[in-house]
Amino acid sequence: MPKNFKEELLFTAVMAGLMVLVMAGYNIALTDGFSHHFIREVLVGYPLALIVAAICDLGIIGPGVKFIFFRYIVNDYMKQKQIRIALAISCMMVAGMVTLMSLFGMIVTQNFGGNVFLTYLHTWIFNLFMALPLQLLIVGPIARAILGAVQKRTALKTATQEHPIETFED
Repeated sequence: MPKNFKEELLFTAVMAGLMVLVMAGYNIALTDGFSHHFIREVLVGYPLALIVAAICDLGIIGPGVKFIFFRYIVNDYMKQKQIRIALAISCMMVAGMVTLMSLFGMIVTQNFGGNVFLTYLHTWIFNLFMALPLQLLIVGPIARAILGAVQKRTALKTATQEHPIETFED
């Protein structure tokens, strides 16, 4: 778990960056198939989707999920292992992000269909079925590994600065 704002930004950049890239490709493949314009379509829509996802993650969903989780859901069993808390928060984050990003995708592509509610529900379900395993099995572990490596390097650097290696001269 991120311990400060700098780590939160890194974690969000990795998490949102990978999730948006894969989910953009997934949604484009669902709607248009794998045409010769597939990669271009993904890359063209990626920057705006990444900005929106980062704002939603850092400003809306993340704070809301953490507030609800730490106020109403976390229990002693979860506190025994950090991964239980991380997985529970990840599931809640995915649900929230899929809710907002599915709406964003519909607005950007102007894909409202005949019935806006049913189109949204269809989009939301298909995105949830892809995003949840993607986050839990691939992107989450990658982001946590990168964050862990950064935290380990930072801790090592801090420990070295606090206790420098002493040299003995004759």
